[in-house]
Amino acid sequence: MNARPVRFKQVDVFSEVPFKGNALAVVFDADGMTDDQMQAIARWTNLSETTFVCRPSAPEADYLVRLFTPAYELPFAGHPTLGTAHALLDGGYRPRQPGRLVQQCGVGLVEVAVHGSGSMAFVAPPARIEPLDADQLQALKAALRSDEIDFDDIPPCCIDNGVPWLAIGVKSPQACVSMVLDAAAVSQIVRKTGMSGLAFYASHAPNGPATLEVRCIVVEGDGPLYEDPATGSANAGLASLFASRERRPASRYTVRQGTAIGREGRVTVEYDDSGKIWIGGTSITIVDGTFQRPSP
Repeated sequence: MNARPVRFKQVDVFSEVPFKGNALAVVFDADGMTDDQMQAIARWTNLSETTFVCRPSAPEADYLVRLFTPAYELPFAGHPTLGTAHALLDGGYRPRQPGRLVQQCGVGLVEVAVHGSGSMAFVAPPARIEPLDADQLQALKAALRSDEIDFDDIPPCCIDNGVPWLAIGVKSPQACVSMVLDAAAVSQIVRKTGMSGLAFYASHAPNGPATLEVRCIVVEGDGPLYEDPATGSANAGLASLFASRERRPASRYTVRQGTAIGREGRVTVEYDDSGKIWIGGTSITIVDGTFQRPSP
C-alpha cells in the first residue's frame, strides 16, 4: 500500500525577493507523526529548520508547531514562526480572530499579527540576558582577533529566548559584513558559552539601507560554521537587549541581514506602547505540493 501523501510548502522568509531570504519547509497535518519521522524529514530537507503543523492543545491557539533542525528539535525560532503562519494562510486557513494568529510551541503561546500589506510580525518571547564573565570575554577577544568589536557600548553577552545567541556589537556595518572568522576558534567560544552561534550587529548611518546590519553565524555540534540569511530569534533577542540597556535604536527600526552571502533579508522591529516587541517581515511561497510520509 502506498504511503499517504502529506501537504508541504517551502517558503522564503524575511524577503520580498524570491530566493533572497531564509528558506523554511512547512509540513501540514503532522498529527500522528513520530519524533523520528519528523527528524528524518528535517534531515532530508536539510534546511536550517523544518516545521510540523499539528492540532493545538491550548484552547486559545490556532495551531501547534514543532520545529526541527536537521539535528534536533527547537522550542522556538523566529523565521519558522513567520514562515509557518504565512504557509497556513496561503493554504486557506482562516484565523480564529481576523488579523491575528496564536501559535503554540515549546516556549508557550506566540502571537502573530497579520498586516494588510502582506507582512506579518510576531511578539518576541521574553529573553534571558546574561553578561560574559572575565574569562569568557578574554576567550572571545582571542577567538575573534579583531579591532572592530565594540566591547564598551554594550559588552558582548548571552541572549536566549528559546535559541541562545552570543550578541556582539561591531563598530561599522562594513566591518560586520567583511569580518573573516576562524571556524575552530568560533566553535570553541560558542561551546564555552553554551550558545548556538554568534549574532553580530552594527549601526548604519541615518541614510543607510537599514537601521542595523546583522550577521548570524551558527555552530551545530562538530559541523562547519554556516551563516543564517535572516534570523528572527536573534533579532528578537537583540531588540530585548537594546531595551534592557536603554539603547533602543528607535521605536521602530529595520535590519538588513544576509549581505555577506548574497541574500537580502529584511527584518522590522517595533516596540509598542504595551511593552511588546514585534519582529516582522514578508514571506513568499516557493514550493507547494505533497510528499510521502516516511515509514515509522
